[in-house]
Amino acid sequence: MLEQDKLLHGFALLLCISLGSLLSGIAVSEIPLGSKLSVGESTSWVSSNGDFAIGFYNFPDQPKQFSVGIRFNSKSVPVDKQTVVWVAGGDVTVGNNSYFQLQENGELVLFDALQGEEVWTSKTSQLSVALAVLRDNGNLVLLNENRDVIWQSFDSPTDTLLPGQRLSTFRTLRAASQNYVSSLYSLYMNVSGQLQLKWESSIIYWSAGRPSHSNLSAVLTSDGSLQLVAPNLERFWSVFGEDHNDTVRFRFLRLDVDGNLRLYSWMEVSQTWRSVWQAVENQCNVFATCDQQGICAFNASGSHVCTCPFHHAVQSNSKCLVSSQHDCKPGSIMVEHANMFLYGIYPVHDFISRTSLDKCKSMCLSDPSCTAVTFTNDGSAKCRMMKTQYVSGYSDPSLSATSFVKRCSDPLAADPIFPLNSPPQAHKEPYNICIPCLVGAASGTIFVFIVIQLGMGFYLYKRKNNYRRLASLAHSRPGSKCLIMLSFTEIKELTGNFNDQIGPKMFKGALPDKQPVAVKELEGTIEARKFRAAVSKVGSIYHKGLAKLEGYCCEFNHRYLVYEYAENGSLEKYIENPTLAERLTWRMRMDISINVGRAIFYLHTECREFLCHGNLKCENVVLDENFEAKVKEFGLGMLYGEASSRRASAQKDVEDFGKMVLTLVSGFKEVKDVLDWAYKEWMEGHPENVVDKRLKNEVDAEELECALRITFWCLQADERVKPSMGEVVKVLEGTLPADPPPPPFSCLISAREVEDTSESGSEV
Repeated sequence: MLEQDKLLHGFALLLCISLGSLLSGIAVSEIPLGSKLSVGESTSWVSSNGDFAIGFYNFPDQPKQFSVGIRFNSKSVPVDKQTVVWVAGGDVTVGNNSYFQLQENGELVLFDALQGEEVWTSKTSQLSVALAVLRDNGNLVLLNENRDVIWQSFDSPTDTLLPGQRLSTFRTLRAASQNYVSSLYSLYMNVSGQLQLKWESSIIYWSAGRPSHSNLSAVLTSDGSLQLVAPNLERFWSVFGEDHNDTVRFRFLRLDVDGNLRLYSWMEVSQTWRSVWQAVENQCNVFATCDQQGICAFNASGSHVCTCPFHHAVQSNSKCLVSSQHDCKPGSIMVEHANMFLYGIYPVHDFISRTSLDKCKSMCLSDPSCTAVTFTNDGSAKCRMMKTQYVSGYSDPSLSATSFVKRCSDPLAADPIFPLNSPPQAHKEPYNICIPCLVGAASGTIFVFIVIQLGMGFYLYKRKNNYRRLASLAHSRPGSKCLIMLSFTEIKELTGNFNDQIGPKMFKGALPDKQPVAVKELEGTIEARKFRAAVSKVGSIYHKGLAKLEGYCCEFNHRYLVYEYAENGSLEKYIENPTLAERLTWRMRMDISINVGRAIFYLHTECREFLCHGNLKCENVVLDENFEAKVKEFGLGMLYGEASSRRASAQKDVEDFGKMVLTLVSGFKEVKDVLDWAYKEWMEGHPENVVDKRLKNEVDAEELECALRITFWCLQADERVKPSMGEVVKVLEGTLPADPPPPPFSCLISAREVEDTSESGSEV
């Protein structure tokens, strides 16, 4: 319980300063068309009973970034406990002088003055909205003249459900993006009637209800129970909070940033929010609780902690990674960890088989790509094999599981130092000694020797200082969340004087801790101030599908970016090379599409500020040692002064993504040459003809249909019908159907024909 109290208190404390500006709200029963809330004006719209208010707020660590949210507003709840329960656009933020308005056309609009555009709307301009009301239950509704509900915030929840609010089929709660891990947690109501807690889209770590009832909704009742109900209100599943049926004025259900779903009640006596129920009793059972910080366990006080049992592999950047087996010349051994369950998180696809403990252990030892295994000896005899350094899990004395982590054997003893052979004795013969000659020769030799030693000493001193600085930067780099700022000399040191070129203006290098990096050379004419601002923004972004920016060089006319290194290089070389293309199976190609889509979706919607890629193509997608895709060179458009609206930038990424998917499906790099043909084959019922001939007979027909449909939607000439990246990802994941698309470039073709006709006419 102490853990939840800390979590609630910390979140509320972040808001307390900024929420003070909302206290001067005005209580209105109706919000007329044209009403506006502006950043800095200290006003809000308040429900008639005063329990809820909607207005701008921000976090102390982001003083110039604001969101619009509905929060508790009752005088019985202190300002620092007035929790936000709904946010317009999820994690969308705006800058100073921005506003939130119910426009005359009936559309709610969040306008960002910094970008000069609308960043969120209710999309109700054509629905005859007459007014808005913030109801006493915290629901913001748009009504027509007949008082019918046209739109309501209860239908688009963020991370919270209020009493009476329903989470219907295909609806999702997503944890606030407090960090890159929390935004991966979601609560999802599936079509089979199950309420599920998910990590990303594939890992379900908690579920409620039986998979036999359709069209169910999750609803929080005012008496403190969470229920799954049918449209006729028949109850199929329910769970109760500790204070069920007690007189409690305020309750809410929230998916917290630690991935657990909790029901909170307001305690009038103690003036605190108290967790009265949580979905996952053992926090260590929440998938990826520790993420890259190690293994989850409980300490003596009963709180969960993250520990790193892989002591030999603890990285200076505070990540707890198992050893990489590359270049493990002495051989490998398996280190046993009793009562421990491990699983891979990046990627999450472990290989599970039924076998004995000894066989499980030996399978990993003989597989070069295996990093760890877990044998579950509870009667199931399951062997879980991991092929990634990113391993997490949990440990408890009651666990019937044994894990083995592969590591290199102890290194061999150092090479012995062999004695030098004594030089042969010279044959002694009498000779005359020239004293002046000896003195001159000795003096000259000593002088030359001193000069050489001084030169070498200075060179070694500078080199040692460079390496010391680089080493200290490498060790402090990730822990301090700062980018490494390098000189041009240090860039040359890292890359061995640009000796290993791995792509256009791209070189392989290594930090002093042997961490491989990829160094990208940019145009030296980029303005230094703009360059530093851009890399600072890009360097603060982390997602497993994005290549991490580790550092940069901005010295005189030198501009370099230092990225994490991807073992298997660019996707482009696998498409162009016939031999390598065969290694890209259909499954890999679909996984690459989904991972890239998720990364772009993250840039568009889950960063503090919207960011587009601007130049998405196979060349800018790299594959790590597990063939997991990572997108690089994102956000570089700002370096070249490329200014366009948020909508146009997002649509450019969607179109580029469609081209990349078609390349992965067909094997053709230049998709504009095959687009019409591909669409024609699909329309005539022969989608298999579009598939890359270098693929074996392993194509999933359903996935092919989804991939082609969403590709043709992405490449529509009419920008109004292009999908968002969120919709694209859902289609590829199979959670959202896609209608048959019209011909992609029909509008463009017509436009070109008109231009050609005009040109012909002018010539005549």
